[in-house]
Amino acid sequence: MSGGSAAPYVRPRTDHDLGDCVRVLAEVHERDGYPVNWPDHPDEWLAQRSLVATWVAELDARIVGQVGLSRSAEGDAAPGLWSARAGVGVDRTAVVNRLFVAPSARGRGIGALLMGRAVGEARARGLHPVLDVVASDTAAAALYERLGWRLLATVEQQWSPGQRVAVRCYAAAG
Repeated sequence: MSGGSAAPYVRPRTDHDLGDCVRVLAEVHERDGYPVNWPDHPDEWLAQRSLVATWVAELDARIVGQVGLSRSAEGDAAPGLWSARAGVGVDRTAVVNRLFVAPSARGRGIGALLMGRAVGEARARGLHPVLDVVASDTAAAALYERLGWRLLATVEQQWSPGQRVAVRCYAAAG
């Protein structure tokens, strides 16, 4: 993608966008290894049942990223950590997830735009935004920390019988 003159913008994702989102996700996976385990059905992975809302970022009339907001699911560590500290139920959290930006579109504030939209929606619903990220994804962790997110803990998760993964759990400030 060349340095187009249009500013990136964020809008709700539609079913029609899923193919483009899968294409961008494949570019991210090839370059960065996200997601760690490529899903058998990436379109279904992006359209998980626990989603509350999803957005895409566009630049020069092309989808270049996405973010989702979902309810806590079994195995999500961040909601439990935050709710225990805040003294409220896990149902008061919203999980920011499935965030990715095309490698060719990085450095334009798109990740921050997507995060801002997800955080705004969580707060509008009276929920506290949390997330987790594979500990080895230092670029993502750096973005979250630049945006003021607080590290809650780093935990080990069993993703499959032969796969244990260290995950950094964050909560939005405030």
